[in-house]
Amino acid sequence: MKFQYKKLRQAHISTMQLLVAGFLGLILIGGVLLWLPFCNREPISFIDALFTSVSAVCVTGLVTVVPAAQFTIFGKIILLLLIQVGGLGVIVCMTVFFMMLGKRITLRQRVYIQQAYNMDTLSGMVRLIIWVLKVTFAVELLGVVCYSIRFVPAYGFWKGIGYSAFHSVSAFCNAGIDILGNESLAGYVTDPVVNFTTMALIIAGGLGFTVWYDILQVFKRTEDKRRSPARIFRQMSLQSKIAVTMTAILIAAGSIGTFLLEYSNVETIGNMTGGEKLLASLFHSVSTRTAGFATVAQNGLREATILFSCIFMFIGGSPGGTAGGVKTATAAILLFSCIAALRGGKDTECFGRKIASENIRTGAAIVMTAIAALITGTILVAAAEPALALGDIIYETTSALGTVGLSAGITPQLSAFSKCVIMFLMYIGRLGPATVVLAFISRQDAGKKARKLPERRIMVG
Repeated sequence: MKFQYKKLRQAHISTMQLLVAGFLGLILIGGVLLWLPFCNREPISFIDALFTSVSAVCVTGLVTVVPAAQFTIFGKIILLLLIQVGGLGVIVCMTVFFMMLGKRITLRQRVYIQQAYNMDTLSGMVRLIIWVLKVTFAVELLGVVCYSIRFVPAYGFWKGIGYSAFHSVSAFCNAGIDILGNESLAGYVTDPVVNFTTMALIIAGGLGFTVWYDILQVFKRTEDKRRSPARIFRQMSLQSKIAVTMTAILIAAGSIGTFLLEYSNVETIGNMTGGEKLLASLFHSVSTRTAGFATVAQNGLREATILFSCIFMFIGGSPGGTAGGVKTATAAILLFSCIAALRGGKDTECFGRKIASENIRTGAAIVMTAIAALITGTILVAAAEPALALGDIIYETTSALGTVGLSAGITPQLSAFSKCVIMFLMYIGRLGPATVVLAFISRQDAGKKARKLPERRIMVG
C-alpha cells in the first residue's frame, strides 16, 4: 500500500513538472517561430514575439502588436496552432502525438490524463482524449459555419473562411486573440450573429470538458426516460452542478452590473439603444470569464466597472476546460465554507453533499497564491511604469493572471521588464499558481501527513 502511494505521489509531481516544462517548451518554440522573418510583415523584436507566443499558448489575448497587421499568413497559422495546442493542453496533445505514431499509451501516461482532468478512475482515459478532440473540433467547426455568415460576405470566401476558423478556435479556447484589427470585435458590437456565436464558444470552452462529458453520460443514462432540465441537473455530478450554477450566476451578475455601471457612459454603451446596451453588457460579462474579446473600448470603462470586471477575471472559468482564473469551483467552495463558518456549522455543504476538507484547503491555497502573485506583479509593473494609472495596471495584471486578455490599451506601452512580469503572470495563470509552486516543492511524505499534533485554538477575526 505504501509502495502504491509512493508511485502515485511520484506520478502526481511528475504530472505537474510535465505541464510546467511542456508549456514552457511550447512557448519558446512559438516565440522563435513568430520571430522569423517569413512570419512578419515588418521586423519584430524577440520579446514581442515571445510575448505573443506566451499569450497564445496561455490562451490569454494580451498583445504588444496588432496581429492583423504584424503577421503574414504563415505567422497567423502558427499563432492559430499555438492557441489550439494551448487550449487543449500539453498532455492531450502529447497523447494524440503518441497515438498518431501508433504507440501504446502507458499506465504512467494514463495517470497524467487522469490527474489533468481529475477523473476518479484510470479506465477509459484514451476514450476521454478522443472524445475531447471530437467535441473540440465539432464545436469549432460549428463556430466556423456561424462566423462565415458575416465574414464571408465581408472578406470573400477563402479569407472569410480563414477568419471564421481563426476566431472560432480563439473563442472556444478562450484566447481572445483576433486578426480583424486593433479594435477587436468593436465593429460587431450590435451584430447578434457574431456576438452570440462568440459568447456560445466562450461558454462552451469555459465550462470544461469534464462537465460536458458528465452531461453526455447523464443523457445516456436517461435515454429511455423522460428528460427535463431539472432531471438532468439532479443527475449531474457535484462538480458539474457547481460549474453550471456558478457560470450562470456570474454571467448574469456581470451583465447586470456592467449594464448599470456603464448605462450613461458615452465612451462605451451610453449612446446605444436599450437592447444594444444589454447585448454589449452581456458580451463584456462573458468575455471577462477569461476570453478577452471586446466590443466596447476598454480604456473608456469607468473605474468602478474596471474593479467590478477584475473580480470576474480573477475567478475565471471552470476546471478542466480552456479557461483560466482560480476557477468557479474554487470560488464556490470558499464561499460555501464561509457561509458554513458564519452559521456555526462544521461541514461545508453544497447541493446536499459534504465538500472534502482537502478541497477546501487546496482552494484556499490556490486563491492565496494567486492573490500573492497578483499583488507582486502589480507592484512590480507599477514601480516600472510610474506614468501609467494604477487602475489600468491592475486591470492589466488581473487580466494576465486570469488569462483573459482584456486591456485598457497599455500593453504596447510596457517596458521590457513589465512585459516579462505580464508574461510570467500569464504563464502561472494558465497552469495554475499552485501547479507551478508544487512542481518545484515536494509535498510531505505519508508519515508526516498521518501524524496528529496537539490542537490549540487562537484568536481570529
